[in-house]
Amino acid sequence: MTPPAHAASFLALHHGPTPLLLANAWSIVLARLFASMGFHALATTSGGYAASLGRLDGQLTRDDALEYAAELV
Repeated sequence: MTPPAHAASFLALHHGPTPLLLANAWSIVLARLFASMGFHALATTSGGYAASLGRLDGQLTRDDALEYAAELV
């Protein structure tokens, strides 16, 4: 799926018959678990991910955050 198609799909979730619920995954394991439970979209948290690495929120580099986002996708 192309980025515009992903965006359109995500936007459609906001206008469906049920409220959009976003599970907040702070690890790849949780992201996979939430996906297996039927969540169509996931949120992520910089603070939760930083804590999972033993760091404080704000201590992740841009590259850390982008690498994590790529892993989630």
